[in-house]
Amino acid sequence: MQDMIKRIIEADHEARALEEDNQIAAEKEKARIEAQAQAIHKKYMEEADEEIAKNEAYLEKLYERKLSEEEAKQESVMIKLRSDFENNRDRWVDEIVNRVIG
Repeated sequence: MQDMIKRIIEADHEARALEEDNQIAAEKEKARIEAQAQAIHKKYMEEADEEIAKNEAYLEKLYERKLSEEEAKQESVMIKLRSDFENNRDRWVDEIVNRVIG
């Protein structure tokens, strides 16, 4: 009987030790997975930051080109308007005066 109780106690100790080992192993695995997840997250965030930087540079160049094109168009329109004004100023003044005075 004593021998049986001794075996039960030993089995209980072994079970508790095994449970503790399993718990330690589970905690280590959880820490490893968390570290791996953080490394993956960091990698993807760095790649995303690089892609954003590339896109920002591309968009900045595109913006500058479009702005330059629009400024050139605006300058062209201003030159034409100035030319039209210089060429037609006297006729327009006369026309306005005639319409107002009658």
